[in-house]
Order: sequence, then C-alpha cells, then structure tokens
Amino acid sequence: MSRTVFRGARLLDAELAGLAPGTATIVVEGGRLARITAETGQEASVGTTTSDPADAVIDLAGQVVVPGFVDSHVHLVWMGQSLASVALTDAPDLATIQQRLRAERERLGPDAVLLRGKGWLFDALDTEPTAAMIDEVVADIPVYLDSNDMHSVWVNSAALRAMGVDAETPDPPSGRLSRLPSGEPAGMLYERAAHEIGWAHLAATTTDRDRVEAVRRALEAFAAAGVTSVVDMGMDEDGWTALQTLARESAGRLPVRVVAHWLIADTGRSASNLAAVERAAARATQGSEWLRVIGVKLVLDGVIDSCTAALRYPYADGTNAELMWDLDRLDDVVLAADRARLRLAIHAIGDRASDVALDVLERMVATNDPWDRRPRLEHLEIVSDDTPARMAALGVTASIQPVHADPAIQPNWRAQLGDERVERGYPWPVFGAAGARVALGTDAPTAPHEALVNLHIATTRESVIDPALPANTPGSVLPIDQALRHATVDSAASYAADDQVGRLDPGFAADFAVLADDPTARGALLGNLVELTVVGGEIVHRRSQSS
Repeated sequence: MSRTVFRGARLLDAELAGLAPGTATIVVEGGRLARITAETGQEASVGTTTSDPADAVIDLAGQVVVPGFVDSHVHLVWMGQSLASVALTDAPDLATIQQRLRAERERLGPDAVLLRGKGWLFDALDTEPTAAMIDEVVADIPVYLDSNDMHSVWVNSAALRAMGVDAETPDPPSGRLSRLPSGEPAGMLYERAAHEIGWAHLAATTTDRDRVEAVRRALEAFAAAGVTSVVDMGMDEDGWTALQTLARESAGRLPVRVVAHWLIADTGRSASNLAAVERAAARATQGSEWLRVIGVKLVLDGVIDSCTAALRYPYADGTNAELMWDLDRLDDVVLAADRARLRLAIHAIGDRASDVALDVLERMVATNDPWDRRPRLEHLEIVSDDTPARMAALGVTASIQPVHADPAIQPNWRAQLGDERVERGYPWPVFGAAGARVALGTDAPTAPHEALVNLHIATTRESVIDPALPANTPGSVLPIDQALRHATVDSAASYAADDQVGRLDPGFAADFAVLADDPTARGALLGNLVELTVVGGEIVHRRSQSS
C-alpha cells in the first residue's frame, strides 16, 4: 500500500472559519487519509525514519491545505469544448465580438470547417442577434456562438445551411427559432431549439476522440483550480462514452472524481421518457469510485435573460414562459426515477418552476417508499417566500452558482424582471437559514470554473469581470466559513452517502488542495494560488509544473 507524508501543512479549523494554530502532518495511505497530527520539532521529520517509512515525503512549507473543492454543477464536454472556443463574455459590444471572430477566422486558416465561440451576453447588443451580424465578418464557414447561460446559440447563415434550417423548419416544443418577416430563420436558436437543432448537429459532427480530449481538458482545468470532484449535470451517451474511454486510458482513474446526472427531456411521449429513465438506471450500474451515474436531471424551465424561466408573475414586457415539461409526464418520470433509486436534480430558475418542482417532489415522497434520496433544485435565482422552508422539510439541496450573480452580467437579467424582484435575486443565505443543505457549483462553461472565483463572488457579490462595478445586492453575501463548507463538505453531502469525500478527516479520501495563502483572510481569494491538488492521494496538479 502506497504511503505519502505531507508535512508543514497549515490547516483550517473544524468550521473552516480560519487557520488552526501551528502546522500539521498529513499521512496518506492507499488513497485515504490515515492520520493528521499537529507537528512539534520532532514530529516534523515523520516519514523519514525507519519506524515510520513513506514512499514520498512532501514539505508544504506552511502552505494552506483545504478540503478539495466539489463543484456540484458542471457540463464537462461543453466545458472542454469551450476551452478551445473564442471567449466573448467580456466583449462589451457587437464591434468587439465581430473583431474577435474575424481574428479567430484568420488564426484558424484556410482548412477550418467551423468556428465556435462562447459566453456572449445579451447586454452586448442593442437588438436581437442575427446571422447577418456574423456574416459581415465570417461567412465562408459555419459559426456557432453559445450564449453565456448556454440556453441559446447564435449562428451565421453558413451554420443555418449546415444544419438544414430554413423557413419550413418548425420550432421544437419549448424552443424557438428567431425569424425574419419572410419566415426564414434569422440566426438565434433558443432553449430546446439550441439543444435539439444546434448542439445536436454539432454533436453529430464531433468525433468520439474530440470528446475524449474535451473532457480531458475540462478535468485537468478543474484539477488546476483545486477541484477534486465534479457533478456533471447533463450526461448523455456521448459524454458517458468519452469519460469511460478516458478512464480506461488512465488505468481506470480520472484526474478528478466524476458523478453524473443523466439528462432527460420531455419527448412528449411517456413511453420514451420512461425508457430514458431505464437507460439512466442501466448506466448507474456501470460505475466506479472515479466515474458513475447517480441520478437524472430534468430541466423544468429556461433562463431569465431570454425570458424563458417560468415565473409566478410576468416579465417587464408582460410575457411569461411555460414549463418545459407536461406535468403528468413529469410526475411519471419523477416517480419512476425515484423507484429506480436515481437521485433527482431539477433545473428551476424561476419561482413558478421551483414551486412546481417541490409540488412534484412532495407527491413523490408521499407515493414511493422512503430511501436516502437527497434531491436537488438547480439554480434557484428567484424563489417564493416559502420555498426555503419547503426544501428543508423535504431534504432538498439548494444547488446554487454564485458566478451567475457577477454584476457584469446582470443588466439584462435585471431589465427582464424590471421590478422589486431584482433585489430578491440569488437569495443564497435564505436556504441555509431555513435548514436546507446548500451546494456550490459553477455551471461551467456558462461561467468561470475556478473555485476561488466562485467563492469570491459568493462572499462579496462583486464582479470578477469588471471589479469597478458595485456589488450586486450585497445583503445576500455568504460568510466565508459557510461558503467554504458549501463548496466542500455540503457539496459532497448533496450526493455522497458513503463516499467519504469532502472532509479532511481520517478515513476519508485523500482529496485536498494546497493554497498559497489563507482563503479566509480578507481579500485572499482572487489573488490566491492553487499550488497542489491531490486526489486519492496522488498529485494531479502542481503549479510549478503548469505555470
């Protein structure tokens, strides 16, 4: 059994509220934390004596060790692809977007077959995006630009032709194609049109090898950010195959632990919806400690930025959005998944969506036999007053993504609501105060994947894109100790009953991050550095080797 000793570690206290006095030695055996002991002058040499041998002794020289961050909501294939896409989140206007697309087209050269971009904001344009805007700078190859919230795709005319989209193409249920007065597509694919037309076309034209390399890039990026476990919230056959292939090529393990929720959309037919539950249940039998399916993901509504989130009261323009699931078919899938012992994660951004999700979960609990369910609601950007208490009573985790509240991406979000609801947005503290578990994630690639960036916004409500902006409703910040627990202990507990991950305790997995500075010190998150990331006792990231 391999044995590694990390000495000279500075640890946070039991509540993750500040540094404990002195330094400690961490002994890892067989990928688990064997013991953690305070150091004296004599104990500092542990691991170098014949009575206490070790395969390796690593001196951390007073650097800070924290539990490995657990990102509770990611999309691995998309993230890996986005790391190779043109970054547009900080583009303030159409001219800048066009300049970056022109430069990328030149960089790709004459053999390029498509161009991808990510993260553009509706705020950057004065009107609805069109294919003609992209055609002005790139017209010879298809261009696909994912919006920042990953609920829309903006494309050029060549992409519309490549997808076979024309005036005769119908809008899918709960989706929409923007159109010219003639009925011809204008260049925007919203919600299920993005999924079932845009991304489905890209998936069909992406090779298996490309997806393997995409998930490799994503997992290596997470490891460099101190993340030791992720929860993929949109798993499908392509992503599962890519991750299994990567695991086989890596002697069965991955750089970061992956648990996944299988994405199930309402097809309009109960039989096919239930067949998807059966496929998810079958995949749940094929996993390992490094990669496994634990549940299903159901998307109940869209996003506020494009007015597709389902609200109790209309948007500023008087419109509202319908749910993306028929309620009878939703009940059928929830009950079937729960009976198959699949954990439920339900996307619910608007308050009407979270109300309906809790209604469904209450019926599930009343109907099915009890078990350790740990259901989750994802995002929860606008909620009803009684939602936190209802969640606590049902044992529902609030899965939130602080990076979505960055002030730099809020103007359009606020404009779409247009009333006092903007001051009640992203109400993170209310869930914990009501007794509900809170798990932090990033929803990468819809936002930065770095755990320290996520924690900075969680604890300040300030912008990492434009630090000069005022904080976004600063009354809803999370204290640093709560934020750290939500990003480690609580995120792990949102799905892991017996995994023993998320804590620095003997017997738990040896998953931890080594930081240059104390993350609980004021202003010590954004400038901090992840020096080492250790997963299962193995170093998967060392800054000196990657900088």
